[in-house]
Amino acid sequence: MKGKRIDSGNFTFTDTSIEGVKIVDVRSYGDARGSFMETYKVSDFRAGGIEVDFVQDNQSSSSLGVLRGLHFQINHPQSKLVRVICGTVFDVGVDLRLGSPTFGKWEGVVLSAENRRQFFIPRGFAHGFLALSDNVVFAYKCDDVYHPNDEGGLMWDDPEIGIAWPALPGDDILDRDRLVISDKDKKHMSFKEQFGGVE
Repeated sequence: MKGKRIDSGNFTFTDTSIEGVKIVDVRSYGDARGSFMETYKVSDFRAGGIEVDFVQDNQSSSSLGVLRGLHFQINHPQSKLVRVICGTVFDVGVDLRLGSPTFGKWEGVVLSAENRRQFFIPRGFAHGFLALSDNVVFAYKCDDVYHPNDEGGLMWDDPEIGIAWPALPGDDILDRDRLVISDKDKKHMSFKEQFGGVE
């Protein structure tokens, strides 16, 4: 959380080191019955600098050590507003916008059911996350629909990008043998192969 903060309604929007990427903190109200919170309100999000029209909601479940990504759509890029309903993840966006001063840079944040934090990633980014707990339920809004023939991917451990993935619980450093990665995600090409590298 490195930049300007805007409070709007039940949300606080904080700029990150990458233009357009925002951390969204959500106020929750609770009593003896339980709790309530708004997770999205178009007027507050527009006041916070997120002016997109979401058209699709997605939800996935993952177990401890599942790493998904890094994914993007090539011709139909999506903005995403991501959050965790159950459990904890480390969520990452990588800037793939040609000409951007942060091209090839990444931003990451821990999202959990407890911290209620959300992460906004604009169009032109690769996205992925690592499940840091069991029984993760991950939900996100997109401003374009999923196009199965338009999938792109980037190596999750690309050395040029250098994402600092956290260790899983019980470890001091990331144990690659504990990760659960799909065959498709294991085959993604490097940043240099696809984009020519970072200058």
